[in-house]
Amino acid sequence: MALPSYAARVRDGLNFASKLTPRRMANALRVLTSFYASRRSGLPEQRGLPVSLSVEPTTSCNLRCPECPSGLRSFTRPTGMLGDALFKRTIDELHDTLLYLIFYFQGEPYLHPQFLELVRYAADRKIYTATSTNAHYLTDDNARKTIESGLDRLIISIDGTTQDVYEQYRVGGKLEKVLEGTRNLMRWKRELNSRTPHVIFQFLVVRPNEHQIAEVHALARELGVDEVKLKTAQIYDYEHGSDLMPTLERYSRYAPKPDGTFGIKNALLDHCWRMWHSCVMTWDGRIVPCCFDKDADHQLGTLQEHSFREVWFSDAYRRFRQTLIQSRAEIEMCRNCTEGAKVWA
Repeated sequence: MALPSYAARVRDGLNFASKLTPRRMANALRVLTSFYASRRSGLPEQRGLPVSLSVEPTTSCNLRCPECPSGLRSFTRPTGMLGDALFKRTIDELHDTLLYLIFYFQGEPYLHPQFLELVRYAADRKIYTATSTNAHYLTDDNARKTIESGLDRLIISIDGTTQDVYEQYRVGGKLEKVLEGTRNLMRWKRELNSRTPHVIFQFLVVRPNEHQIAEVHALARELGVDEVKLKTAQIYDYEHGSDLMPTLERYSRYAPKPDGTFGIKNALLDHCWRMWHSCVMTWDGRIVPCCFDKDADHQLGTLQEHSFREVWFSDAYRRFRQTLIQSRAEIEMCRNCTEGAKVWA
């Protein structure tokens, strides 16, 4: 029987806390104090290495989601698969201070043939590991290997509780494959008596599925999933509205303005915690500021040519943080940013 959601969250929190070491805590404190010092001084101080890192296993995806560059096949940057040597070299450099590793940026991670081996490499170094999947490749064998990899958190995207609703956003997807994969995972979790991964149903609230919020909670309980998260949708061309914008105001990132157009709800403040504690590494080793830079327009360095430390403390990174502190609105991707605008329930 699945734990009640709050108990599962507590257990996940304790698992996360078990990854803390004196060096990781000291580094996190340096990052935190650097962030607040920068806010006070207006100068981009940085004394620590990232607490969290997102790596992109692949840009490939089996679905065609309408607000996703992978789904739309709209990248201008190269596409491909993360190399084993590049990944291991990065983890070897950062593992003493890195606390949280997210195996996701664009694409479907399970399409990478060595994905779970990469997870195991990080898990063996006691880093908290997480990924997000559309669950179409959680076969019986992959589900067992997922448990055995040591993955700490698995987010399953499930944006509808019936096929006709699910496929309106997850274009080309099959809800039954998602449910089958979830069942495989939960069965192997029981059979191997494993407390991990913490399994989350992530429900992207859009107009076609907003009437199924209660149903996704019921479905999660039925399958034994640990938690449900409701996520607001990023829409690229939002100014004149979109058929994807939910009618339930609390689940929309955007609000109508007096002139009939739409704007993002949250204030665009001249700071961003993400720029101090985390970053994203693309499959080919480009370092970009955050997950909003999907096409790597703001490349701050490459691990093909430099160490991570050289990129993180580079003049390019310092200039980017300085621009953000002075006028965040000058950075185009920040103008559609969810900082402070997400709703979790």
